[in-house]
Amino acid sequence: MGVYANTVSITQFTIAGELPKDDQFQWVSQKLADRGFQSIENSTEESSEGWTLVDHPDDAAFEAPSEFWRDNYVVFSLRKDQRKIPSAVLKSHSAREEGAFLAQNPNLRRTPKNKREEIKEQVQLRLLIKCLPVPSSVDLVWDQRSNVLTLYSLGTKVIERFEDIFRKSFEGFSPVIVHPFARARMLLEGQMLDKLEAANQAGSDAVVAMIRDNQWLGWDFMLWLLQRGVNGEGDFSICRPGHFTTGEPFSAWIDDRIQLQGGGEEGGIQKVTVSGSQDSYLEAISALKGGKRITSATIYMEKDENLWKLTLKGDTFGFASFKCPQVRIERDATVEEMSERESVFYERMFLMEQGIQLFDSLFTAFLNERLTEAWNARLQTIQAWLDGKVAE
Repeated sequence: MGVYANTVSITQFTIAGELPKDDQFQWVSQKLADRGFQSIENSTEESSEGWTLVDHPDDAAFEAPSEFWRDNYVVFSLRKDQRKIPSAVLKSHSAREEGAFLAQNPNLRRTPKNKREEIKEQVQLRLLIKCLPVPSSVDLVWDQRSNVLTLYSLGTKVIERFEDIFRKSFEGFSPVIVHPFARARMLLEGQMLDKLEAANQAGSDAVVAMIRDNQWLGWDFMLWLLQRGVNGEGDFSICRPGHFTTGEPFSAWIDDRIQLQGGGEEGGIQKVTVSGSQDSYLEAISALKGGKRITSATIYMEKDENLWKLTLKGDTFGFASFKCPQVRIERDATVEEMSERESVFYERMFLMEQGIQLFDSLFTAFLNERLTEAWNARLQTIQAWLDGKVAE
């Protein structure tokens, strides 16, 4: 799933560091090209990784602005080619070579350890030459106006590889994942930001600690949204800047898939998954009453008959299966002046940013309850719902 897909999985980062004020194109172009992808097809290297163009994955020159620079967006890919010899194949070929070695040395009952390692290395090198590397790539969009970078993946290893190569490519710059507490910091200001900081349960600013110790944000947010949706409180208003106008209405609710997790009676972690469209959520209610927390849920957001859908990862706020309205490109004179892929790109960015604006407005509405006295009343309403009572 890449930048042109209607359904994507994304992880967002803020980029810590000050961009050059002049000739940004030359600066970015040089940084990406310096760690551009190098092919290993005609070598015996096992792997190669580097930046490439999204539309031309074999090109890592970054010479023409039109190929990766679109208004305030820098669009590129992280490509990795990997040769991998199946272990069974390597074992079989090594055994043959060891057999031939023992046949030439009848005084030996078994191949010495150092010789076995030598044979394995020789066989592996010979097989690597015959083995074509398998390519994989992940797209990235760096919005230099907001300094937010979107990585089109949720994979932990992909995120780690990206962070490492980005820091090496752009020395002095650091990608910081937008986890729940970081997103809340981005959305609040003044007294509300002070209240958020007072609620911080992490003992340090390390990302791992901020995620681990502030899981309550994801737990409470999804519980709040689930209860509101079930009780017919799914109407909200735009309160974050973006493509929609502040004050415009939209709807949001949880449905289809909910994952819950908590400790079991005999210790250990127990997981419960509730799938399919629900009316009363009896299974989810039972799990919540048993002390389990919602760790992942599918969220729907509707505006002007357009629907956005995503599965929220409560610990990291990664968006899985983020589906936006279908891209529709009008075939007029404007479109004829640019490539169709560019047109699709801008439409994809527009729709995705609309969806994020809706989500941020939804999360802000939650924070305005969670960090104030209004949360006490909400907790009573939630408890009444879990108990099957009608809250007064």
